[in-house]
Amino acid sequence: MIARFRHFWISGLLAAVLAAPAVAETRVPESRAEIALSFAPLVREATPAVVNIYASRVVSTPQSPFAGNPFFEDFFRDFGAARPRVENSLGSGVILSPDGILVSNYHVVGQATEIRAVLNDRREFAARVLLADRDSDLAILQLEGASDMPFLDLRDSDKVEVGELVLAIGNPFGVGQTVTSGIISGLARSGGVGSQGRSYFIQTDAPINPGNSGGALIDMTGRLIGVNTAILSRSGGSQGIGFAIPANLVAQFVKQARNGNDRFERPWAGMSGQPVEADVAEALGMAIPEGILVTDLHPSSPFTRVGVEPGDVILSVDGQPVNTPAEMIFRMSVAGIGAEARVERFRAGQIHDLVLQMVPPPEDPPRETTAIPLDLPFGGMVIANTNPALLSELGLDLRSGGVVVVDPGSAGGRAGLARGDLLQRVNGKRIERPDDVELALRLSRGSLIIEAERAGRRLIFRFSI
Repeated sequence: MIARFRHFWISGLLAAVLAAPAVAETRVPESRAEIALSFAPLVREATPAVVNIYASRVVSTPQSPFAGNPFFEDFFRDFGAARPRVENSLGSGVILSPDGILVSNYHVVGQATEIRAVLNDRREFAARVLLADRDSDLAILQLEGASDMPFLDLRDSDKVEVGELVLAIGNPFGVGQTVTSGIISGLARSGGVGSQGRSYFIQTDAPINPGNSGGALIDMTGRLIGVNTAILSRSGGSQGIGFAIPANLVAQFVKQARNGNDRFERPWAGMSGQPVEADVAEALGMAIPEGILVTDLHPSSPFTRVGVEPGDVILSVDGQPVNTPAEMIFRMSVAGIGAEARVERFRAGQIHDLVLQMVPPPEDPPRETTAIPLDLPFGGMVIANTNPALLSELGLDLRSGGVVVVDPGSAGGRAGLARGDLLQRVNGKRIERPDDVELALRLSRGSLIIEAERAGRRLIFRFSI
């Protein structure tokens, strides 16, 4: 009887939600017709806008005669001519407009050379990537020759609440379009949940499996809450902990794609910080631990311009609490470059409202990107001056300066240099500009010593030439 009553109660809840989406109420079903209500009408309306995506790319892999040899394989990993190989990926996508604007995950389509989108009515469209971003794991595509397409409206994901009923729609394991149900399990999941530390997610227990990536997470009115992107699992299958990228960030991606951007531009914080723990909150005289403690600021940071200093605490952006750097970057990204955001700052027991300009990282000083000539040691390596824009791209510390390796090239890579290495000295000569590197390499005779910094560690490379 308990199980039967629970079934009736849940059916009643669904009936109330479906009958009056704007004002959801919980009640016991009053008729057999209400008990028979299901997700079916909602699914019929939403699934045409969710597509299966088939993507492929050509990669070159070196074929070594020592492959499989337990002793020589690692020594001769790069030996042999590279041969092209086709990699295929399977995922999902969501149509967001009648003219065929589509959203999916970067890891599904980001580096693809051929993309096909298949609707649930079996129509197929070629697709091209308009804008893609690895950090957010989002990509915006255009279906070629598409018109009058079924699509889903975006919901304000800041209004989503824990406990709401949701449906996940996608193509798990390539078995075909599938719908699963669940609830919103958590909000503001950030950090290392996905592939990137800057990610920010909505959490759901609606089953999400491989192939669901890029699919839709919708509410009980059929609006898109988020794009399914990741799971936490020990087995590789769903264990009730899935994550979706919020719709508000998707809206900003669509806006930039329609404006002609081919890469996503984030507002620059120019700030580093850490979550406020209980002991820090007590020391600062805060009632509860909340916000981000500012630990460092770049002189050109927009936070610096409005008077923020190390030791301040940032509590919210546009009225939304921020408790990790990832949350703050997400809120700034949703606001978008060119906008103004209201920021709450805590200092000395008082809260101040500040108006922050959303600006891109400045290209000052100029990068002076330089490729080392092929007739010199490490020919083909690309280096540049550090500036806020480049530091942001490479994920380097705010205070990093000097000359950075943008691309080590084949020779530099074999020698152990890597993208993001900061070059300090070459044969004892201090490096301040890209030209200094080329000059030092031209003057080198017999031996070469390169001093560099990587992730705060000092490295010394010695070579005979």
